[in-house]
Amino acid sequence: MTAKPRVALFVTCLVDLHRPSVGFASIALLEAAGCTVEVPRAQTCCGQPAYNAGDRATARDLAIGLITAFSAYDYIVVPSGSCGGMLAKHMPHLFDDDPNLRAEADRLAAKTHELTSFLVDVMKFTPTPPPLPVTATYHDSCAGLRELGVKAQPRALLGAVPGLTLTEMTEPEICCGFGGTFCVKYPDISTRMVTEKTADIEATEAELLLAGDMGCLLNMAGRLSRNGAAVEVRHVAEVLAGITSDTPAIGKPAT
Repeated sequence: MTAKPRVALFVTCLVDLHRPSVGFASIALLEAAGCTVEVPRAQTCCGQPAYNAGDRATARDLAIGLITAFSAYDYIVVPSGSCGGMLAKHMPHLFDDDPNLRAEADRLAAKTHELTSFLVDVMKFTPTPPPLPVTATYHDSCAGLRELGVKAQPRALLGAVPGLTLTEMTEPEICCGFGGTFCVKYPDISTRMVTEKTADIEATEAELLLAGDMGCLLNMAGRLSRNGAAVEVRHVAEVLAGITSDTPAIGKPAT
């Protein structure tokens, strides 16, 4: 019998602090796909905010801790293209001046995957969620799309949801304006971008907005709420795991 892959779930800060249900949904999906899942207690932030702000020393310190925390696992799976991109694409370059640490960082990067990409490309998994008769649209987050090649995978998984109809935006690949520290440094530009993005979402007349990054989802949910739009916002993992009836939509209070 082939041993189950030992997977470490990298929870991400925003999931941990704002949307734990995404973490639980991710675990349920990974276990259904045949993985043994653990959540290393020593994990921290991926270091992207420090990295983007030019604080490479802090990002490097965080990366050393992550290398230690995740070294024993077969795979690291992240329900976020943004954090996944940091670990898989940027973190190794923090150690360009240290061949030993660079080699360790490269090994970690090579086994890091965004959640939907891992389920489709590595585990060849098809979920069996309960019916969800709804019209949805999907936002492609910048890091997931451009750094990790996440595009077809979430759509393939959503095709297994009975009753769900996917209606594409005119420009699903356009940035929502969040961009981590970008929205803090350039709030006027960020606001204009999310305003244009939510207009594209509303034009689809979809009832449900899905994406794979909490930063994007929180940003778009906030603008949609301020617009008074009747669009439910969720992480794709919640729909695939079939927990939408148990959790409020993003930006909505629990009842």
